[in-house]
Amino acid sequence: MKQMLFVLFVLAWGCSPKQFMPEKETIVIRQLLEQERKAHVQKNTDLFMSEFADGMISVNKGEVNIATLSENRERISRYFNRVNFMKWDDRKPPVIRFSDDGSLAYAIIEKQVILNYPDSTGKVVYDTTDYAWVSIYRKQDDGWKIECNISTNK
Repeated sequence: MKQMLFVLFVLAWGCSPKQFMPEKETIVIRQLLEQERKAHVQKNTDLFMSEFADGMISVNKGEVNIATLSENRERISRYFNRVNFMKWDDRKPPVIRFSDDGSLAYAIIEKQVILNYPDSTGKVVYDTTDYAWVSIYRKQDDGWKIECNISTNK
């Protein structure tokens, strides 16, 4: 009888829904945001792309774009190869929120980016831009993935 109760307890415990812990998941999202910074500074396309869901939606400059992972990889690689980041830092701490069931998250970010790049004549151009964006994440079997990014700049 004791063995039967023990087996039932183990089965019930193992089958119970996982409890959503927003404090823990906030740390994970913050780590992803730091990973994004590292990817930019190191110009590491693979590290940056590791967060993207296939078919990620991007809203920027009045346009909606749905791209495959390979299309995003090509676009980001071109960008990283063209610029040098001098600063890619938060202007304010990110705001991170979750859906009630913990399956979705969003992060609101304000960042200042200072970079340089050669123009068509080879002259180095310096650019400072203040960005604000929202990244929407979905919890997947392999972790949080960005499904949508809505971005604007001053």
